[in-house]
Amino acid sequence: MTEKLITIVDDEEDIVKLVSHHLKREGFKVKEFHNGRDFLSYIESVVPDLAVLDIMLPGIDGLEICRILKNKSTTASVPIIMLTAKASEADVVVGLELGADDYIVKPFSPRELVARVKTVLRRTGAKESDDNIIKIGPLTINTEKYEVSVDNEKVLLTTTEFKILEVLADGKGRVFTRDQLLKKKRLWGDDKLVYDRTIDVHIKNLREKLGAAGNMIKTVRSIGYKLEE
Repeated sequence: MTEKLITIVDDEEDIVKLVSHHLKREGFKVKEFHNGRDFLSYIESVVPDLAVLDIMLPGIDGLEICRILKNKSTTASVPIIMLTAKASEADVVVGLELGADDYIVKPFSPRELVARVKTVLRRTGAKESDDNIIKIGPLTINTEKYEVSVDNEKVLLTTTEFKILEVLADGKGRVFTRDQLLKKKRLWGDDKLVYDRTIDVHIKNLREKLGAAGNMIKTVRSIGYKLEE
């Protein structure tokens, strides 16, 4: 039985109870919240293994909570699944741009949500090789600690951004087509709802977060991406 801690933040009590019930039945520990304020207070002392986060919350909304988590060193690597009634492509893109690892639209299947939770946890918690340091120019990637630094300054990435960077760095100089990246089980696990735009959004975020080192991620027009000095 897994003992992963999952936090649920949703102002709809029935939704919280439903999700909590199905996660507990699968052996997860669950902590429930009905507003962002209480959740943010909680994570000052406890870091969950994954957060299921509604967007339309009273007071601090889910997008702002996502932004806060990704900008804190202690919570930047916590995977986030957005669970929301906001279903437009623009909403999905905004969520991903802020660092969410997955996005589920209400109404939803509790079984699917549990499956997505397991997939994201597998994706973000997978063990890497013994040779866990990759150095390319000013960029250093510790694949065991999931840490990235540029000129010895730590850079906070989401787990998906980290995995994409790791794939590109492992294949330094090699061009990865979008289709090849989409088929990388190492990146997406069993998640089938990934599309070209998702990769482009993560690459854009990576470049911004890496600063000058982001220029090492090259766009190969009409094909895909590669990383080189």
